[in-house]
Amino acid sequence: MCRQKNMITRKQHRLLGGILLLPFIAWSLTGMFFLLRPAYEQAYSPLSAKTYGVDEVNISTPPPQWQEMRLLKTVLGQHLLVREEGRWRQLHPETLETRPMPSDSDLVGLVEDAISQDSQRYGDLLQGETDPFRTSTGVTITVNWDSLSFYQQGVDTRWIDRIYSIHYLQWTGVALLDTVLGVTGLFLLLLMTITGSAMLLRRVD
Repeated sequence: MCRQKNMITRKQHRLLGGILLLPFIAWSLTGMFFLLRPAYEQAYSPLSAKTYGVDEVNISTPPPQWQEMRLLKTVLGQHLLVREEGRWRQLHPETLETRPMPSDSDLVGLVEDAISQDSQRYGDLLQGETDPFRTSTGVTITVNWDSLSFYQQGVDTRWIDRIYSIHYLQWTGVALLDTVLGVTGLFLLLLMTITGSAMLLRRVD
């Protein structure tokens, strides 16, 4: 009877191991990747506007709702960025009125000036495409005008994101289904640990 139970445990353990074989391989390979992190820094390197020395601006009494303020100068002139209720706004430094989104040609000039700080990664800006912009090296760039910030994503960024998805069993692209897969994988791993522990304890006895 004991031998029969032991065989059942072995069969369960092998079955669970077979089911988890592919996830185990995925976890191991992607785990090694995240430890070594090749090309990681360049893929997620921040892109910021190229700034110049600011001119003096007199803002005697900032409004109380301003939580933070920044004064910058780019090829498009001076920018006053203020944070209210956790969100950034861009204002004219002289009038304190909202500064609207500039023309496409001005945005092109702003992005070209920004990517000139790292020509090896970004190369040249492709003509005829705006927000998202694309470069000759395959990088896409989006602009957040309110915070005067950029988001860059290259081929390396995309495949690292894919590896991240594989590691966490986000294989389908459907959030609910991926969550079910992840929880199921962890549950099966727990069962495999339990059956393996049971086999080990029986050998000790």
